[in-house]
Amino acid sequence: MAFDANFLTDMTRKMLERVQRAGMPPLHRQSVEQARMSYRVGVGAMEGERVELPRVEDFGIPGPAGSIPAKLWAPSTDPCLPVLLYLHGGGFVVGGIDTCEGMCRRIAQQSGAAVVAIDYRLAPEHHFPAGLDDAFAALQWLAANAVSLGLDPGRIAVGGDSAGGTLAASVALMARDAGLKLALQVLFYPSVEPSAVTESYKVFSKDLMLDEPLMRWFETHARGEGFQSDWRREPMLAASHQGLAPAWIGLAECDPLADEGRKYAKLLQDAGVPVQLTVWPGVIHDFISMGRFIPEAYQAHAAVAQALKQAFGL
Repeated sequence: MAFDANFLTDMTRKMLERVQRAGMPPLHRQSVEQARMSYRVGVGAMEGERVELPRVEDFGIPGPAGSIPAKLWAPSTDPCLPVLLYLHGGGFVVGGIDTCEGMCRRIAQQSGAAVVAIDYRLAPEHHFPAGLDDAFAALQWLAANAVSLGLDPGRIAVGGDSAGGTLAASVALMARDAGLKLALQVLFYPSVEPSAVTESYKVFSKDLMLDEPLMRWFETHARGEGFQSDWRREPMLAASHQGLAPAWIGLAECDPLADEGRKYAKLLQDAGVPVQLTVWPGVIHDFISMGRFIPEAYQAHAAVAQALKQAFGL
């Protein structure tokens, strides 16, 4: 089956036409620094208006290679708020706190929970699993020090999108093994089995923003030389998925990673993990950062907020 633009919603098609008219070179044809700037500018142009919140704080978290920059958004100054640790997307190479801030603000506002995002270490300066080490260190620190931020250490969730979804899935596995109880794992179109060539990969890895050359560019930078197979990069391959935190999985229909997400949802369900799976028709990878043009982005933010409310008992 070949990709057909008729799969796309009208708004998604118009957004892609707008991007094409802008004439920017694809990320994989830019230097790493240029790609990071281009991604930041692109998200800023597409994410939509950011909501105002009464509590926004920058701080640092001790990590394995020094302080990890972090930012907190909260819908109130009330004590003992539950918290979502959010891990941004960007192929382990681009992205940061600023590229997920718009969504994190909306989720905090709509859920009643605090959201903390971190700038984990990126490749190629820091190959995998450096970013994962930072993510798990941040979770462990939150579990031990949430009270110092006015947060509830007994109500913590982890989430992320794309590469951040991969990290969140691996962190959930690591948390289980470490005896850290999570209320929820939020996975937006995670890359959980890049060694598999799925039907959605075959259909949607050409002519869209996340295409095969870009995925190969991300993976080459992330892995570096001598990378060995590692379940932490491919959470599908973990020895066991029993006892994991409940999962909320959100996918884009027209995304090379869609089938990986479906397969992971089934794997978790077969292991007895409660799973809520939502697939947004006619949208593409990274649509959650495109709220100015794609209304499904805000629908997805609201869906995560509702899932967090339920998981946290809000």
